[in-house]
Amino acid sequence: MALRIEEYAMIGDCETAALVGLDGSIDWLCWPRFDSPACFANLLGKPENGRWLIAPKEAPLRTSRRYRPGTLVLETEFQTATGTAAVVDFMPPADGTADLVRLVVGHAGRVRFHTELVVRFDYGATVPWVSRLKDGVIDAIAGPERLALRTPVSLHGEDLKTVGEFEVRAGETIPFVLSHGPSFERPPPAVDPFDALARTEAFWRAWSDRCPEVGPYTEAVKRSLITLKALTYRRTGGIVAAATTSLPEQLGGTRNWDYRFCWLRDATFTLLALMNLGYYEEARAWRDWLLRAIAGSPRQAQIMYGVGGERRLPEWIVPWLPGYEGSAPVRIGNDASQQLQIDVFGEVADAMFQALKAGLAPPRRGYAIRQEFLEHLAVTWRQPDEGIWEVRGGRQHFVHSKMMAWVAFDRAADEVATKVFAEDGRRWRRIADEIHAEICRHGFDPELNSFVQAFGSKQLDASLLLMPLVGFLPADDPRMRGTVEAIESRLLIDDEFVLRYETDDGLDGLPPGEGAFLACSFWLVDNYLLQGRYRDARRLFERLLGRCNDVGLLAEEFEPRAGRMLGNFPQAYSHVGLINSALNLARSEGPAEERAQAHERHVPASAVMAGSQASS
Repeated sequence: MALRIEEYAMIGDCETAALVGLDGSIDWLCWPRFDSPACFANLLGKPENGRWLIAPKEAPLRTSRRYRPGTLVLETEFQTATGTAAVVDFMPPADGTADLVRLVVGHAGRVRFHTELVVRFDYGATVPWVSRLKDGVIDAIAGPERLALRTPVSLHGEDLKTVGEFEVRAGETIPFVLSHGPSFERPPPAVDPFDALARTEAFWRAWSDRCPEVGPYTEAVKRSLITLKALTYRRTGGIVAAATTSLPEQLGGTRNWDYRFCWLRDATFTLLALMNLGYYEEARAWRDWLLRAIAGSPRQAQIMYGVGGERRLPEWIVPWLPGYEGSAPVRIGNDASQQLQIDVFGEVADAMFQALKAGLAPPRRGYAIRQEFLEHLAVTWRQPDEGIWEVRGGRQHFVHSKMMAWVAFDRAADEVATKVFAEDGRRWRRIADEIHAEICRHGFDPELNSFVQAFGSKQLDASLLLMPLVGFLPADDPRMRGTVEAIESRLLIDDEFVLRYETDDGLDGLPPGEGAFLACSFWLVDNYLLQGRYRDARRLFERLLGRCNDVGLLAEEFEPRAGRMLGNFPQAYSHVGLINSALNLARSEGPAEERAQAHERHVPASAVMAGSQASS
């Protein structure tokens, strides 16, 4: 029986990540990069599609786990009838080698363990040739890839698996080290597992100890920060949306996407989260990755890229994997990379602007890129697009997309930007005001007393909650109050979970039904705060905190009826939302106020006039 998504934890080396189940099985690992083909794919298939199990031979009486404080070192403790032992899992931060270390530590009595290593390269398809080298290393090779396992435990082959049994007593530690390398070179060098543990703990503690106090939410924020760091590709600074592909947004459904790429849309909120906590080096690396990825013609800009800035991310279906709990298809790559999503231009512009305000001056090429993007957007903003939710049912004039185009020109016209870029911002201000008026004219429905998903639509959309967060309108504007009330009425489930939009009409080109997108609920927290509804904001935030799993991780979505996580895991955007909402609650001026401030220096006529009419 498949584990629930929340029963997994993540370990990683800042180049890739593995998911470790509560049962002691590593069921997902792509090596050597986040987007490499998986060598363990049991998460989306069956054990024969690859996994690495280390667990008590007899079913444990009790299992608990935790991350060692301030680290990504996972410790899973098993209590049995004969004793207690733990499996300590970690991946040393990449330094030219790629290793996964598992230490079985005896705590009390004695515990009999069994281990089963099933290596299947190419997303669970390719059975390797396994042999034992002279020094006792178990060597698994197929095509260009190699895994090498070192352990003092006696192992043998059985039914295309490497298996063994062993006993650990109190005070003993038995190591296993799995290393990845190319098959055409010598096996990866041996590492001292105990030295690797010390180095790994020191690395994570030195990094996470820089996190400042965030009131009662410090530990949750620190865990989210560590998760973001673990999802960052060390070599480039790119941050992947999640460590997995094709974990479903609805069990048995087809809304299964590959999230092992870097989305431009995540840029500004991620930058603010990092900068507000003092992690300017990571913020600069993310900003620089962004500028390298989009370099070139703005007409060729994509909504997402590979961790190295790769542009070609063709989507294909893995026919031999049945999917998580039978949720097919399993997709590799993402065709949404070729969609037109106008909002990403605003995200790029705002990310550069927020970095500029924080003292991160743009590199030289940033000047030219900015100008090219604004000139392109001055024409493109009038077009329909696929929007923030990457619909596959045809383009529309999405309100959120238009709003983010407004953000681009609003920030370009700001006094801070015009001084740095030595230009007159009046042209950008005229365009911003035109877009603002267009949205207020065609994107607001007086009958609903709410903004809507797209021009001429009657549908609501959670992305409308971003309007006050980016400064498009004040949170207390009557139209925003009406929009929040409408979203509470139609998209809010159990006073906690906000749906992205109503999927029953099929306008997104996909079958209906999905869980609640957790980031949207954090946006509602921020709206409550900006509206002065402090009790509602704190109550909702603390309920959402309670939805983190036992080690503090969040997936993309939550299914309220089933009470379980859905979607790819762990999800960077969910953790960014948690960090920013915590900062908004704990500080007098958090990311929500900070991002909206630029707008306060200029109020378009459409905001004042329409706001007056709406309140009359």
